[in-house]
Amino acid sequence: MSTKITFLLVLFATFFIDQLIKFIFVDGFYLVGSCIDLELHYNRGVAFSMLEFLGDNLKWIQMGLIFFILYFVNAEGYIKKYPVAVGLILGGAIGNLYDRFYHGAVVDYVAWHCGFNFAVFNYADMMIDFGVAIILVSMFVEDRREKKIKKES
Repeated sequence: MSTKITFLLVLFATFFIDQLIKFIFVDGFYLVGSCIDLELHYNRGVAFSMLEFLGDNLKWIQMGLIFFILYFVNAEGYIKKYPVAVGLILGGAIGNLYDRFYHGAVVDYVAWHCGFNFAVFNYADMMIDFGVAIILVSMFVEDRREKKIKKES
């Protein structure tokens, strides 16, 4: 399978899974646990509700960032090199952007409160983090491999 098809499949799958889960919470699902609550929250900012003061402007800034990232990862060859990781990152980013246009805020639902209150987050956020982690680990492994090859020659 070509890397562009892999990238697009991962992007669309990430987006649709994210929106399906969010629909379940917007429809009223919740579950209270001892350390994690699964309950609906609307985040009008970014992580930890930062930049909430930007209001509706935040969705346009986020859209611009997504277009810039898409241009950059395509121009620099990241889509060919890391199609799954980039698909996860952009699928999650587009899912959260869609929320801003459709719900007026990002739909979050995983609330950690074991010992301290952590930011409330969602599937899209986790996929973005996972995609970044894949790229960082891959770059680290590639760098070590290159250093080992240079050392042996």
